[in-house]
Amino acid sequence: MPEVQRLRAGHATALLAFERENRAYFAASVPDRGDAYFARFEERHRVLLAEQEAGVCHFHLLVDGGGVVWGRVNLVDVADGAAELGFRVAERAAGRGVASAGVRRVCELAGSEYGLSSLRARAAVDNAGSRAVLTRTGFTQAGEVELNGRPGLRFVRGPVG
Repeated sequence: MPEVQRLRAGHATALLAFERENRAYFAASVPDRGDAYFARFEERHRVLLAEQEAGVCHFHLLVDGGGVVWGRVNLVDVADGAAELGFRVAERAAGRGVASAGVRRVCELAGSEYGLSSLRARAAVDNAGSRAVLTRTGFTQAGEVELNGRPGLRFVRGPVG
């Protein structure tokens, strides 16, 4: 199982490779990041590291022993002891427990390292894989939401840790 690593400057090349390799796969279930994301990747990476340093976000990669990125699990919009959790895994990792293991570990870190007490998440109604990961990792459905024009569900988890 890949290791959860906090995002750092040295991850840029492997993270960009992960995003490029899986772009079409991700676009099938979530909005595409767009060409600008890839064209300005290094700048965006620096911005994410600055946000992490400021404590408003916590970014994590799921990395194997060879440095290959298998997924991402992020905590964003950190405020008042809570954050929004988001995740994505490579197509080659889908259905192998990678997302569930990564989300579980980041939920532990949320409580033990970042002092958070609750988490929120969202998933499209037609994204059965993401909904299953959230349910398996202790999130409960908390209502409906629109996600880029598509029906979605809100989830919550608390306490975390």
